[in-house]
Amino acid sequence: MVRGNEAQITDPQRLRALAHPLRNQLLDVLRIEGAATATRCAELTGESVASCSFHLRMLAKYGFIEHAEPQGRERPWRVVHRSFTATADFDDPGSVNALEQVAYLAIEQAAQHVRDWISRSRDEPREWIEASTIATSTFWATSDELAEVSQALGELTDRFRDRLDNPAARPDGARLVRFVGATSVDPDRPGATPSADGLKDSGLRSDAEDDDDGGGRGDV
Repeated sequence: MVRGNEAQITDPQRLRALAHPLRNQLLDVLRIEGAATATRCAELTGESVASCSFHLRMLAKYGFIEHAEPQGRERPWRVVHRSFTATADFDDPGSVNALEQVAYLAIEQAAQHVRDWISRSRDEPREWIEASTIATSTFWATSDELAEVSQALGELTDRFRDRLDNPAARPDGARLVRFVGATSVDPDRPGATPSADGLKDSGLRSDAEDDDDGGGRGDV
């Protein structure tokens, strides 16, 4: 879903340029650091300087990053867009296939961040453990309603955006937090029929909707 004035990426070649684990890591580093050299990127990713340098140039080739102001002899890189939306041109099979690759990689990397947090959380202060969450929900919705949920999900962290670029805006004790949100439709379930009785008879009624909390949400 496209949000506001965000850049929209649909070109298959540009999408495929994103479908690489290290390039995604490098974009993440540059968003957090503001600007970084290939040497700094290598330190943070554990990859070689040569590998980081190559993939940084590939990201620049496809318009995702650019050179920042020189720092002495060093030439750091920075992102062109703080955020962008990757979506498909549904009339172009190549664009759809490329978007699938990008989406798979994004989910895999986000899941790894969550796994890392879970595996190390026992050593974290209790207030940070209690403040974090994993929430799931199952519900029936129209495509318009789902679009509204997706839009709201994407806007949840907008109020913190300026803190990435402006360290002075970060409150004392603030830490880097990662948020992942995804909505999906169950491809094995057909659409609801107009009749509530027909839905009940079909065996497709969601137990989650009968819960007292109204949504089958689970916090961990």
